[in-house]
Amino acid sequence: MIVDLFIPCYLDQFQPETARNTLKLLERVGCGVNYNIDQTCCGQPAYEDGYRDQCKEVGEKLIREFQEERYVVCPGPGCVATVRNHYPSMFHNSSLHNEYKLVQKHFYELSDFLVNIMHVSDIGAAYEAKAVLLDSCACKTDLKVESAMQSLLSKVKNLTLIPFDSGIPCCGAGGGLDRKNEALTVKMGMELITAAQKAGADTLISNDPLCLMHLNGIILKNKLSLRTIHIADVLTSSWS
Repeated sequence: MIVDLFIPCYLDQFQPETARNTLKLLERVGCGVNYNIDQTCCGQPAYEDGYRDQCKEVGEKLIREFQEERYVVCPGPGCVATVRNHYPSMFHNSSLHNEYKLVQKHFYELSDFLVNIMHVSDIGAAYEAKAVLLDSCACKTDLKVESAMQSLLSKVKNLTLIPFDSGIPCCGAGGGLDRKNEALTVKMGMELITAAQKAGADTLISNDPLCLMHLNGIILKNKLSLRTIHIADVLTSSWS
């Protein structure tokens, strides 16, 4: 199977190793991967901040770049949620209606694609940690793919997943809140970090690089002993 790979712009700029590990994962499960070097952004930040015209302009570019009848896999649920859930308000019954529907149908978050399209659960991974699995708001509310991450991580050797009986609180990075109210978003992130540490975790795992970047910034500033890592990096960490 040939798939297209869409890398979130912030991942490309700040965490390129996670992008490379996403490529390794897809190849490991038997996919041929096409990467369009002209891709840029899905428009999520502009949409969240109310700049719908600018988001639509960026979205038109993305839609035109992914017009093959094949899956588009992305290691960032925020981008997938933007394409699936927010593009309809901009492109439904537009001149790009059919083109946007094609992209919307094929756009998949990485773990969702691995589990529900490729029917993979055991990647042959090992990662030693006591970890909390961070289901981002985009995963739980917009995409409902948190069970896919759980399925993949449950097969990782030496990894202990610590349950949160009351549920994982929001980290505060979503919806553009990190750009609008720094004090509140930092407070929310610190509450999540504190809860994870009290539960005995030494690692936070998520499929959302935006959440991980936000939390890692708080951790580094406060010199805390907690790691953050993307699920793609966990699943490929033990491969030679």
